[in-house]
Amino acid sequence: MSGHSKWANIKIRKGKADAVRGKVFSKIAKEMTVSARMGGGDPAGNITLRSLIVKAKSVNMPNDNIDRAIKKGTGELEGGALEELMYEAYAPGGVGILVQALTDNKNRAASEIRNAFTKNGASLAQQGAVSRSFQRKGQIYIDAAGVDEDTLMNIVLEAGAEDMRRDGDQFEVLTAFTDYSAVCEAISKASIATASSELTMLPEMPTEIKDKAKAQQVMKLIEALEELDDVQNVYGAFEIPDAILAEME
Repeated sequence: MSGHSKWANIKIRKGKADAVRGKVFSKIAKEMTVSARMGGGDPAGNITLRSLIVKAKSVNMPNDNIDRAIKKGTGELEGGALEELMYEAYAPGGVGILVQALTDNKNRAASEIRNAFTKNGASLAQQGAVSRSFQRKGQIYIDAAGVDEDTLMNIVLEAGAEDMRRDGDQFEVLTAFTDYSAVCEAISKASIATASSELTMLPEMPTEIKDKAKAQQVMKLIEALEELDDVQNVYGAFEIPDAILAEME
């Protein structure tokens, strides 16, 4: 699973920026509403909802927001009519991109996403052409400061994690979709704080972008997509070397 961390760290930094703009809570709430509508409002029997609650708590989302989002999904409150869409595309340089949207207006979402593709040199791909090279995984980042690596490794592996590795000043923990909640609970019970925690789509063989101009093109596309209100997540099958990332920042 090595090679995914650079893209993950880009998403973490982007996530922090989104939090400042007030978008993170809104996006998580939408996912909760859809999950509760499809799988019920009881997190004990809905693993996706359970994982979203973990994610919400990791970014300090208020309990009232969580409850309201779930009740919209179960029909106890109005406002749960959201449709999930997934777009597959190739960014400049042939990099695979997945775009997940949750919307109450399919035509609007489709128009805005396609417009972002066109303006930023991306092209739509056939269904399955990009997604087949991704796997759904749980991904947890923990700040390394003050955490004993061996202790943490024992905790997460015993709880069912697939892998743990050091990534700069953080530890990255990867889990199967079905084991994500158990690993998160084990970390929480050990009173270890997480820097980032989510169910995500990870590429099996990410493309390394060694050209700064090309990397900037790809990131411009992703930023344009993530600015759209209907877009929940953007996943990319690429990594950018640290030296180029440093130049871009």
